[in-house]
Amino acid sequence: MNATFADIHAAADYIGPGAIEVPLYQTEIFDICRRSSPFGQRIKQVPATGHPSRFFEETAIPNPGTAGFVNPRSIVPAVVSPTRVERSVPLKAIVSQINYNLFDIELGDQQKQFAYLQAKDLVDTVSGVMVAHDVALWNGNDTSLNTPTTTQYMGVVPQIVAGGLTTTIGLAASIVDGIKSAVAQMVANNGYHVRPTAIYANPVLLDLIDREMKTEFNVVLNTDNITGGIRVKMLSTQAGDLPLIPDWSLGYTGTPGSGSAVLPAYIVTEDLIEYHWLGDPTPRIFQLGLPNSMTYQYVAVKFGGVVVKGANYAHYQVLVDR
Repeated sequence: MNATFADIHAAADYIGPGAIEVPLYQTEIFDICRRSSPFGQRIKQVPATGHPSRFFEETAIPNPGTAGFVNPRSIVPAVVSPTRVERSVPLKAIVSQINYNLFDIELGDQQKQFAYLQAKDLVDTVSGVMVAHDVALWNGNDTSLNTPTTTQYMGVVPQIVAGGLTTTIGLAASIVDGIKSAVAQMVANNGYHVRPTAIYANPVLLDLIDREMKTEFNVVLNTDNITGGIRVKMLSTQAGDLPLIPDWSLGYTGTPGSGSAVLPAYIVTEDLIEYHWLGDPTPRIFQLGLPNSMTYQYVAVKFGGVVVKGANYAHYQVLVDR
């Protein structure tokens, strides 16, 4: 009978007189991977009414206009009625599965290294679903809420763009002045009571704003706390002091300073952006049991959809050329 033995040189880091060194690892895995963005924590989470989730929007109040002014001794009232439209948001699904092989789990238990790894990987699977969710909240590639064309959300960005409120700040123009002007136009709307609550942008654009304020006015923007204890800069506008919230999931094109870069910022009314969830606002975990392959299977599932109410008057896209 021929026995085969593994050469210890293949596993040892060093073999010498009185010493055999084998690989050992820290029991904690270094991990600073992104797991969430502030945007998803600040918008409304509401239960869906169905699939699609439906609501009504009033686009105009009953207004008699000039026809409402009559001779007080000969009153003939104008007939009015409110204007309401039906809106809907389709629900989408995000899923992810992780499998644990029974052999690997028992081997890990016996070695007593990374004892927490199974729980960590399951949490990371849920975090992966949330990262996909957070990115798609802004950038989901569906093109319509009424007739969905893809399995992703129709993101906040395409909904705002479809609303038509967008402006471009040229290479030589002030970023701060352009943003403040857009906010003033929103507040000046005579048909809707618009009060934006935040300005979201990539950290690179917010850094350009900081530099502009320092260069032009030798001013450093004040800071304030937002959800979760995050401290951010504030910009004084006609809607009050609006937080400048950095969001890594908002990308930009080109290299800032090259003259061909385009960096977007979004002035939003967060109360009017809703995530309609089904079942639970957070991902749920389902265990599928042990099939013939002797693996534990866990599936993370999240159902829902995002809708931007008042996309054509309560939100604004600002494109900065630099």
